[in-house]
Amino acid sequence: MPRSTNTDDRHMTPHLKAWAYPWPSRLFIQVWRRHLLVWRKTAGASLAGNFIEPILYLVGLGYGLGRFVGDLGGMPYLLFIASGILAANAMNTSTFEAFYGGFTRMTRQNTFQAMLATPLGVAEVVAGEVVWAATKSVMAGGAILAVGTLLGAFPATTAPLALPVIFLTGLVFGSIGMVVTALAPNYDYFLYHTSLVGTPMILFCGVFYPVDSLPEWLQTLSLALPLTHVVALIRPLSTGAGELTGLGWHLGILLLFLATAFHRAVRLIERRILV
Repeated sequence: MPRSTNTDDRHMTPHLKAWAYPWPSRLFIQVWRRHLLVWRKTAGASLAGNFIEPILYLVGLGYGLGRFVGDLGGMPYLLFIASGILAANAMNTSTFEAFYGGFTRMTRQNTFQAMLATPLGVAEVVAGEVVWAATKSVMAGGAILAVGTLLGAFPATTAPLALPVIFLTGLVFGSIGMVVTALAPNYDYFLYHTSLVGTPMILFCGVFYPVDSLPEWLQTLSLALPLTHVVALIRPLSTGAGELTGLGWHLGILLLFLATAFHRAVRLIERRILV
């Protein structure tokens, strides 16, 4: 079996290696496949959780709070909040998989080290982790779309259009999650990211209310956060309401986050586990 082309990095100077982009080979699919086979053992409980949580949020906020809010952003609040929850859930699902799943496999189970004893390189291992995190985002997002469609939050004709963006969201936040995982000394470390990064994004990136209702300086700050661009894409695609503007801008920002975070994740994990 051919070995990962990324092993050529061993012949680079440390300075060149730090700047070279770690393109993974197609062998990363083997990492993804391994995670899928393991997940199948607990698939029932995982899928059940994906359905129960969105029902609680959609009913509690969409119907309960929606009675007082009325229309928001040119659509009923149920549609507005459902699309925001869809975006936030895609972020959280991939992030937590990279955090807890990735950290466990790296430090407790030594799965990464075992994989690196095969033709896989670090880039393939990280890519497999990131794509698996994105796959779980699609699973969870599909559950929310299904539940939301039944509750009238998503039109059946437009809801599937959000799935490619959900997958991209999973890639972005899975990569960011792997950067944090590479730096984490223990599980408690993830609470800092959740409290200082994840929660502010959910509050200030348009999940529960339009970004333009914020003070101008906070609107500008929100543009630097990836979830803002995810919400801007998912909301019009999933609900069929409003206009999808700035498509290239939003995709470009997300791809920039993805490319940068994946590069840093690979290099940091190399530094951590390779002797």
